[in-house]
Amino acid sequence: MDLSTIFAFFFGALLLVLRTTIAFDSCASSKSKPDNADLSLIPIYGKCSPFTPPIPKPSSSYSWANTVSNMASKDQERLTYLSSLVAQKTVIKVPIASGQHVLNIGNYVAQVKLGTPGQLMFMVLDTSNDAAWVPCSGCTGCSSSTAVFAPNTSSTYQSLLCSMPECTQASGLSCPAVGSSPCLFNQSYGGDSSFSATLSRDSLTLATDVIPNFAFGCINTISGGSVPPQGLLGLGRGAMSVMSQCGSHYSGVFSYCLPSFKSYYFSGSLRLGPVGQPKTIRTTPLLRNPHRPSLYYVNLTGIRVGRVNVPVPSELLAFDPNSGAGTIIDSGTVITRFVEPIYNAIRDEFRKQVKGPFTSLGAFDTCFSGGNEDIAPAITFHFTGMDLMLPMENSLIHSSAGSLACLAMAAAPNNVNSVLNVIANLQQQNLRILFDTANSRVGIGRELCN
Repeated sequence: MDLSTIFAFFFGALLLVLRTTIAFDSCASSKSKPDNADLSLIPIYGKCSPFTPPIPKPSSSYSWANTVSNMASKDQERLTYLSSLVAQKTVIKVPIASGQHVLNIGNYVAQVKLGTPGQLMFMVLDTSNDAAWVPCSGCTGCSSSTAVFAPNTSSTYQSLLCSMPECTQASGLSCPAVGSSPCLFNQSYGGDSSFSATLSRDSLTLATDVIPNFAFGCINTISGGSVPPQGLLGLGRGAMSVMSQCGSHYSGVFSYCLPSFKSYYFSGSLRLGPVGQPKTIRTTPLLRNPHRPSLYYVNLTGIRVGRVNVPVPSELLAFDPNSGAGTIIDSGTVITRFVEPIYNAIRDEFRKQVKGPFTSLGAFDTCFSGGNEDIAPAITFHFTGMDLMLPMENSLIHSSAGSLACLAMAAAPNNVNSVLNVIANLQQQNLRILFDTANSRVGIGRELCN
């Protein structure tokens, strides 16, 4: 065999290995082939996550129910944060994925780019927050193991001065009475963390859409462990949110489909703008609370367990802007939380229809033998104009061995001074959730996005 034949053989073998590797590397393909319509959502526990290794294989020391319970341990701070919120100054599909182990509060992250040239960031989606912010070079207290945004390498970066109108929209701002200084603002997040940032502008890339002069916080210091290490993309309803800054570009419409926590890849999507949204989808009116303008309130009128309408006093479900009472849809809380009397009524009816005995596991107080799952009743949420029957995988969580199944809801923590009910992301998985602020409605439809 001559030298040219040997070279051709080995070159062909190398190409075969490369092609095989690329073909089976779903993470590589999701990153290297931008879709004009989609931005991926990835779970932080997923294989594609830059923060953690994949979910461990089931073992005697591993329990999926315990994992989700641990993820939900930050819900208490999350509900404290939600309860404290007060008034503050074309189809694009962004791949998104779920995951919580490192980011703690935000369980779904989107791949976006910031700056020119674009710097890849994995930013947490938060429907109850407005401003976007990222850790920047030189940040004190920021994670040393993840990427930070480098303003000095972006040709389009600009820090904003106190005299600029955007500065009045930032919460907790700090500006001198006279002179021209950078606009600084402070914000708490998650109930146990806070940060200070410089209000800035730069190009934000969502899939193939480039949003110039996007205002965000360039974080200088962080205190506490709940601030997402690569930043947050605010999808709330206030002036600093993505939807508000993009104005007529997206017409106040977006939707997402959240994959299961167990999904390894960028299989969910954040869809921006009215084009490409579901043409037929059940909707319920979107309510607005002027005292908590960031939140997406809906009118929950009742809950059914199996065929039984749970007896819940209407005043516990009623929307009250003054007290903040009512029900919101939130992407950052892990498991659905009801004020205690509502949850107790749901739990008691659920237990009546499922054979015990019942045990507790972490945040879940109604766990039972996995062999009884076939008789577990479906849970239905009644909204004005729309009913949502939860798929069984959205209402039950299982131990790794399948020996236990738990009702995947809980009461709001006792020390949270709140009358707020929260429909959380575990109950939203594999559903298309549509937010249409222009027409004041929320839509929900089944969609497999794992």
